[in-house]
Amino acid sequence: MDHHLPTAAELERKQLAAERASTNRRGLQRAVKDVREKITSASGLNRAFEIELAREFALNHNSAALAIIPFTMVIAGASLTWTHPTRAFIWLALALAALGVQMMVCKDFLALDYSTADLSKWVKRLIATELLFVASWASLPMIVSIPEGEVIRVFLLFAVMVIGAVSAVLAHTLPNAVYIAAAPIAGVIIQLVVDRQHSERWMIAALCFTALLLFVGLANRLYSTSLENLRARAEKDDLFAEVQHANDRLQEATRRAEEANAAKSRFLATMSHELRTPLNAILGFSEVIKNELFGPVGNEQYKSYIEDIHRSGEHLLALINEVLDLSRIEAGKHELLEEAIDLASVVDDSLRLLEIRAANRGLKLHSILTEQMPRLWADERAVRQITLNLISNAIKFTHQGAEILVKVGWTASGGQYISVKDNGPGIPENEIDTVLSTFGRGSRAIKNADQGSGLGLPIVKSLIELHGGALMLRSRLREGTEAIVMFPPTRVIAAMAAVKPPAPQPDIIVKQPRRGRAA
Repeated sequence: MDHHLPTAAELERKQLAAERASTNRRGLQRAVKDVREKITSASGLNRAFEIELAREFALNHNSAALAIIPFTMVIAGASLTWTHPTRAFIWLALALAALGVQMMVCKDFLALDYSTADLSKWVKRLIATELLFVASWASLPMIVSIPEGEVIRVFLLFAVMVIGAVSAVLAHTLPNAVYIAAAPIAGVIIQLVVDRQHSERWMIAALCFTALLLFVGLANRLYSTSLENLRARAEKDDLFAEVQHANDRLQEATRRAEEANAAKSRFLATMSHELRTPLNAILGFSEVIKNELFGPVGNEQYKSYIEDIHRSGEHLLALINEVLDLSRIEAGKHELLEEAIDLASVVDDSLRLLEIRAANRGLKLHSILTEQMPRLWADERAVRQITLNLISNAIKFTHQGAEILVKVGWTASGGQYISVKDNGPGIPENEIDTVLSTFGRGSRAIKNADQGSGLGLPIVKSLIELHGGALMLRSRLREGTEAIVMFPPTRVIAAMAAVKPPAPQPDIIVKQPRRGRAA
């Protein structure tokens, strides 16, 4: 049976498909929920919107009650100028009772458990309380009687119109309440203008009814604004939920990536150690046979094979060492053994080690080393590895007869740098990020089948970053490549001024007291 093992790309595609399916499923569930709530809703709105609008109605009336009570008492007191106190008291009691009923219903609604409450019934109760409140004010002319004086009648009409405006503003979140409450106000207007002269009647009625329509229109506009605000708030909440969900997924993906990276580093470190033991045996025995320490091999073909085995083993050992170094750095377990070093001397020693390899490839090594620079506080082994990797790369990928220039000097900010420049074929600009990535190799290296693991530059980059520095790669096709490693100024040990010896102090003679003779 053929068992197919999924690749990383297939796993990533499956994960993206699962995330898209999850997003679509959540969107479909949200749409179904909205449609279901609209179907079961009396107004055709989302249930959450209906609850918020009704809550705003209740909150508005509860907060405005403290202002309506003294206004009601002022109107009742003013009615004493043309009516009997008993009539004024009856109307005041009726208006305050209607207001009290409305406040109680609003308070009970605000304390509801909306998940189980019958919202349509409560909305009808709220509308009924609004009608009761406005009707109590509409009964004012009937209870206290219509005054004879023109000024007082205008005052009474003005008071009722003020209540109509207040009702429209407070009840704007329930449009049906606004429409129903407008009917008693219209009745009062008719009642107060019906016995006037013909011209005055139409003029005052037109003015009052126009104002009433204006109040209703204003209430509708406020309702539309409130509904838009609720929708915007709901969209914002959905967006926040999506962002939070995406953030949770990102954190989970980051955690998994870190775990996978740590597992990879542990695996590479373990396998590198496990491979070193048999590889050292292969190198040792192949070297013994190649040097014929225990007698001649007897066949030149065998000697050639042994040399190939030994050379391949050395290459594999170098690769394992690079993998081990990089895995240790990525795992954060590489510790720098820092000391004061002479950067020019370290680079000069590395050049001597690679002169023979460069000469075998027909390359010329040149160096410009700034002398008498202050010492650098760094890990000498890491700096040597950085230098060897950069020069080895230049030797490996530079054609025969070319030149390699190695420089050591000062940076513009006061740090120190190492530069390795060749006049070889160069690297395409779009491949610079590739060659700096782990196991990344340029198209020329792949085409020419050059030996290499693609770890040299990533190790250099990691080591210099551990020192707080940076690696910069400049390259142009058919012009050459320059790799620059820069150490920060904080790594440079500044020379301290000579300490003057203290001035000699005069000798201080301490006189010892004489001892008296014994009696």
